[in-house]
Parts: sequence; structure tokens; C-alpha cells
Amino acid sequence: MANSEYEYVKREFEFDRRLPASNWIVVRIDGCHFHRFSKIHAFEKPNDENALRLMNACATSMLEKFPDIVFAYGVSDEYSFVFQENTELYQRNERLILSSCSSWFTSFYMMKWKEYFPSKELVQPPKFEAEVLCYPKPKIVCDYLSWRQAECHNRNQYNTCFWMLVKSGEDENKANEILKGTLSKDKNELLFQRFQMNYNNEPAMFRKGSCTYRQKIDITQRIKVNFQ
Repeated sequence: MANSEYEYVKREFEFDRRLPASNWIVVRIDGCHFHRFSKIHAFEKPNDENALRLMNACATSMLEKFPDIVFAYGVSDEYSFVFQENTELYQRNERLILSSCSSWFTSFYMMKWKEYFPSKELVQPPKFEAEVLCYPKPKIVCDYLSWRQAECHNRNQYNTCFWMLVKSGEDENKANEILKGTLSKDKNELLFQRFQMNYNNEPAMFRKGSCTYRQKIDITQRIKVNFQ
């Protein structure tokens, strides 16, 4: 289209937003209509360990694909990827960053499905939407991650109580009514009194989410040389 009479189509109607410099970029990928997807594929409730490990595998692949990702945090069907402050990925083009991250994550999820669910057919493709956030200070990035982890705790504790009640015979409306207005300590007490369950003994991946990051390893080897 370059140097043609039609070039105005790109010049006048396509808009690219450049993300601000000297900001940490966070790309949050979130499952779209995943409640329905998990129901169709009969995920375990409240947590399906295989589904969570598949999400973690996708996150690891993201770090391999995009070297500028320095840290990732995931819970349920959501993952947040922190890009280093000075990244020049796609010249910080928001549209290209979002489309590349969401398409790569989704493609890898589908490609690895059989590895984590060998006895289940993928009967409907997953959909992941993405949004980008920009934070000027590391402290704000840390606060963002702390917020997501707090959400993980609140959501998982509620869901654990909810599904234990449902599995014990309560209908879903009744379970929601029982939990309405309860505090964290009330939920812990409910689990212990009714189901002899200590919430703190649940797997950390369920209670706290998952972190994915690179770890530097010293690969220096000592070589003995015989100079005889």
C-alpha cells in the first residue's frame, strides 16, 4: 500500500497507542466465559489442579517467548505478566503487545491440553482476553500484585466453602445464603466445624496463586587439565 493512492486508509483510520516510557507494563490475561468452559470440560471444583498447572505451563512459555517479562502471577484463569520498565517490545505498541500475548497464551493452552488432560477432549476452544496496565513505580507494581493475591485468597476461601456446602447436599442458593456477610474467620470456622477441614492445609497454589519467574543458575564448571 506504500506510496499508493490507497495509503490514506492506514494513515487516517488506523491508530496505534504507544505506551508511556519509563513505566512498568503489566499485561493481564483473563479467561473469557471460563465458567462455561470449565463446566463443559468438567473441571474439579473449587480447584482443578491440572487446569492450574496448564495455566502455569502457559505462563512459563510466555517467559520463554518474551524475554522482557520479569515476573508473572496467576490465579484461576487469570495471569499477570510484568514487563521490565525499559522494554521496547513492538516499540511499546499497545495493540501489538496485547494481540501477541493473548494469541500466544491461547495457542499454547490448546497445544498443551492433552498433556494435562490426556483423557479429556478439548470440545471448545478457550478464549483469553488481555488488557495492559502501566505503572510508573516498582512499589505500585508490588501493590498491584498484592491486590491480585488478596483477591485470590478471598475468592478461593469463598469458593472452597461454597463447593464443600454444595457437595454436602446444600443447593447453590442456600450455600450462597449461608456465606453471605461472613468474614474470613467465619469461613475458616465453618470449614473446620462442618467438614473437619483446616483451610491453611490446602495447597498453597490454591490459596495463594502461582508465581513464575526466571532463576539465574551458575553453570560454571571446573575442568581439570593434565599438563603432563
